[in-house]
Formats: sequence, structure tokens, C-alpha cells
Amino acid sequence: MDYETVVRERRSIRGYKKKPVPKALVREVLEIAMRAPTSLNTQPWNFYVVSGEVLDKIREGNVERNVAGVPDSREFRMGPGYEGVHRERQIEIAKQLFAVMGIERHDKEARMDWVLRGFRQFDAPVSIVVTYDKSIQGSDIAPFDCGGVVNCIVNTAWSKGLGCVINSQGIMQSPVVREHARIPDDQVIQTCIAMGWPDDDFPANSVVSHRKSVDEAATFLGFDD
Repeated sequence: MDYETVVRERRSIRGYKKKPVPKALVREVLEIAMRAPTSLNTQPWNFYVVSGEVLDKIREGNVERNVAGVPDSREFRMGPGYEGVHRERQIEIAKQLFAVMGIERHDKEARMDWVLRGFRQFDAPVSIVVTYDKSIQGSDIAPFDCGGVVNCIVNTAWSKGLGCVINSQGIMQSPVVREHARIPDDQVIQTCIAMGWPDDDFPANSVVSHRKSVDEAATFLGFDD
């Protein structure tokens, strides 16, 4: 699959086949993705790749604590809620997903089930927890670089037939993730990526999010034409 096809066709996958992903394939994806550029080649990332019983324990603990009302403990700054056009885009993708899943606005049970899927990392067979060293916490550069490698991971996975969704719901309860993924205290948990074989029959997997145009995003200066 050529680069342009990967970028144009990749989409977030929220439904997976009950089929394991070979460890060797995940290693291959990471090896390629780790060619992502970083500030002065610092490569701040670490990956805790979990599957099987370990991932099941994280799912269970995540759901249990969230349903019990335990406040989330994400280790990165969320900042204020989005407003204006940014909030509109969030609402737009939610509407697309709920429409294809047949979730009505008033159906609290179905909406909660969807939220719980996120806490369970969408029942994917693999989760990659991305961290960086606490010694460089406080700089925006390390999380920026981790974002770059995450982008490379999801695109590389797509080129290998795998689907992903970047999912901060999966690390909302960081003590659970830290315990079962054996993440030491000198690491900051940045995010996680659910990964697996896409289930083409799962309605949400058909959703393609809209993108604003180049004209809306870019300002060109100094060109002759």
C-alpha cells in the first residue's frame, strides 16, 4: 500500500475481530514507526504493549473504577473544554458514530454502553500504552514527539492490514494501567492505542471523519503563483 493510499484511507477502528495479533507483527509496526522525527533525535517514547489476560485486567479495572465514579487520573493536561468550531467538530463526529450505530439521543443505556466500550479499549486484542520519562516532564516537546510516533504507528498498522484508534479513555484510570502493564513510577503515561484486525461488519468502522480544506488551514506567503 503506497503512502498516499494509507493516509487517505486510514480511519479510526472501534470494532475488532476476535483474532489475536502476532507479537512479531506489532514489533514490526513499532520498528517502522520509530523512524518518526523527534527533537534532536531524543526519541522520548516508551511502549508497553499489552494483550490477553493483562489487557483484560486493565479493561476490568478501568470500567469498574469509572462506573463507580472514581475521578479520572490521566497524567497529561486536558485543559479547558473545546469551544466554537473545535467543539462543533467533536459533536459532528459523535453524531456520525451514533447515527451508524443506531444510538438515539434519548437512549441513555446505549450511550453508556458506547462509553464503556471506550473504557474497554473497544475490546481490541492489543493496546499500546505510550509513555515518556518523568525526568523530562513539563516540556511540551516530549508529548509533541510522542504524538508524532503515535501517528506513525496508526498509519504503519493500517498499511499492514491492522486498524487502530487512539484512545485516552483507555488510560483514564492510570493506577490500573500502571499496575497491570508494570509501568514504573519514573514514567508519564501519555496515551494508548487500541489495535487489532478491523471488523468490517461493525457499523462505526465505516465512519470517515471530515477534514477542513487546505484553504481553511494554510496561509501561503512569498509564492509567485
